[in-house]
Amino acid sequence: MPSSDVSFQPNGIKDGHGDPMVAATHRAPFRGMESAQGAYMHQELRKRIMVIDGAMGTMIQRHNLTEADYRGTEFRNHPAKNLKGNNDLLSLTQPEIIYSIHRQYLLAGADIIETNTFSGTTIAQADYQMEDLVYRLNFESAKLAKRAADDVEKETGVRRFVAGAIGPTNRTLSISPSVEKPEFRNVTFDQLVEAYTEQAKALLDGGADVLLVETIFDTANAKAALFAVQTLFDDEGYARVPIFVSGDLIFIGGSIIFKAAFTRNSVVVRSRQHFAKK
Repeated sequence: MPSSDVSFQPNGIKDGHGDPMVAATHRAPFRGMESAQGAYMHQELRKRIMVIDGAMGTMIQRHNLTEADYRGTEFRNHPAKNLKGNNDLLSLTQPEIIYSIHRQYLLAGADIIETNTFSGTTIAQADYQMEDLVYRLNFESAKLAKRAADDVEKETGVRRFVAGAIGPTNRTLSISPSVEKPEFRNVTFDQLVEAYTEQAKALLDGGADVLLVETIFDTANAKAALFAVQTLFDDEGYARVPIFVSGDLIFIGGSIIFKAAFTRNSVVVRSRQHFAKK
């Protein structure tokens, strides 16, 4: 009955459309087939702990980038008032900085690096009026991470992997943003599924070996992300890559207690047991 594999790993210390040649590496000849990368990773995880990279944001902060750095040449006249802080955009405007950060983590011993796509959905990019760039942001970020992983793998002889990072978005299905209207929601399940589907598709087309649904603070959002990924596997013929999930546990008042990886019995996927490999 399992239709995909959900793997849960600790998240370490960390707080133009597709090239058909790349995309083809993640298309399954027959629906239901596990990706070669996923099969290899499952074997490795039975033998040892695999190490994932650390924070991207703090590494970017070390470069003291300006608004002009974020915009680059291509987005110099973009209508958004501020693009500084849109770290995902740096995969397009400052790719060598992102590549260098990936390399640093890989050379420090990371087996898995995350793509620079924490805010890579149409929902999150709406803050910067960049919804139309979402596919490209994710696709290019995955290609960039894959280049770094392949380069270091050639240099060291140690196989490396890329996790396509799928962030939580800045909206929640479970809680109203308005104290006066507790029944109100500023996003629907279907809207989240659509946003997550576009992001996951671009990450896989760009070469991601794993999908990481990360920093989840709302389990309903997580279910939307997992449903979106499952749809790609079932309906669009993508090979079944491993799925990692990490989340935040919070007080009722909203203060974060700590970040933790969900176990296989996590409430996030308990109602969708076909995601878990027994």
